Amino acid sequence: MKKLGFGMMRLPLTDPNVQGQVDLEQVCAMVDTFLERGFTYFDTAYMYHDHNSERVVRKALVERHPRESFTLATKLPLSMMKDSTPADQERIFNEQLEKCGVAYFDYYLLHNLNKETYARAQQLGSFAFLQEKKAAGLVRHAGFSFHDTADLLDEILTAHPEVEFVQLQINYLDWDSENVQSRRCYETAVKHGKQVVVMEPVKGGSLAHMLPEAEALLRSAHPDWSIPSWGIRFAASLDHVMVVLSGMSDLEQVRDNTGYMADFQPLTEAERQTVFQAAEILRKSIAIPCTACRYCVEGCPQNIAIPEYFELYNTSYQMGGRTSPALRMRYGFLQKDHGKASDCVACGQCESACPQHIEITQWLKKVAAVLEN
Repeated sequence: MKKLGFGMMRLPLTDPNVQGQVDLEQVCAMVDTFLERGFTYFDTAYMYHDHNSERVVRKALVERHPRESFTLATKLPLSMMKDSTPADQERIFNEQLEKCGVAYFDYYLLHNLNKETYARAQQLGSFAFLQEKKAAGLVRHAGFSFHDTADLLDEILTAHPEVEFVQLQINYLDWDSENVQSRRCYETAVKHGKQVVVMEPVKGGSLAHMLPEAEALLRSAHPDWSIPSWGIRFAASLDHVMVVLSGMSDLEQVRDNTGYMADFQPLTEAERQTVFQAAEILRKSIAIPCTACRYCVEGCPQNIAIPEYFELYNTSYQMGGRTSPALRMRYGFLQKDHGKASDCVACGQCESACPQHIEITQWLKKVAAVLEN
């Protein structure tokens, strides 16, 4: 299997403000190109695109291509199962089979394990559930995605050696981050002999559009390489990485990614040092390390557009704390369908769901101070 996977969580939309309205015609073209160029791994999840991603997978991929021509991964949404019973796992799994239109999943994951959801997985017997599905032939490979400390990852893998792979956030900006702990988590997975699937190699687009100084540094090394390709190349260069997921949003991104990954060559040590230098520049320009995964949005009682507001705040931060008419216009437009940042009631559900462990309620106060004054 080639080392590039198609993450079905940032698909093109017919309405940029409605996550569930996916541009199916364009996704079909993207899927066709991806497969035609010899790539096979597709990754979706229960809640992606307002619970519509798995249905898009069925229409764009499963109903249009032979089952043996692709591998499909999806996930059990533990973060949404606070008051669930073990029987709910069976119900959701069967719903996912139906939504995707398949008889089995090649890869099935417990979604977004952290301290809270790991405790929930233990209560629900989720690891045993995975093995039951594997024994029944409904799951080929069982694993989990993870957003927490390397120490907790070590604890989980020690308790559950039957797990075959882990999905980790790995990119050159977070490699030595004390918060995300990309390197330490990767090394922990390797210690336990697990293959690694990489998510967020471009950190939600943060490593695709960057400060001119950082971009100039990368282009001086390889003028012909696209800027986002550095993030995917960095992750794919790690020895124990099985596949790197890219949340591609248009056909050009598919063409770019499949172009340089078709005959992938790992980064040299000099190239690795170049990306680390770029990371040092970027750390000074990002106030809120949001990847726009949208896990925080599900269940927000005020329907606050958290990722969009954080993007606007980061843009203001890069402008020295100033705001432009365009920023204020965008903020006002979002308020037509969403609560303001100042509407936050500090319930904390967003923070418990955030893979980046961002203090969201505190940052929303700062967003309000900048964009609502």
